Amino acid sequence: MNTIKIYSTETCPHCQSAKSYLRSKGFKFEEFNVQTNKEARQELINKGYRGVPVLVIDGVDVVGFDKEKIDQLLHL
Repeated sequence: MNTIKIYSTETCPHCQSAKSYLRSKGFKFEEFNVQTNKEARQELINKGYRGVPVLVIDGVDVVGFDKEKIDQLLHL
């Protein structure tokens, strides 16, 4: 089973697309809203990122809604 985290905001269209895509493929994920969760925002900054979405799939960072990389990491 894959471990998937998504750092996102409520207003980010690419975040919504990434979440919808994962749901459509049957994957569960843990979401971190960086607008409302200060710890999550700081984690993202500590990783060197300032934009969303950032997905972490089995420990590998994916910046943006990079469907090709997501598929590769999830063996789709």
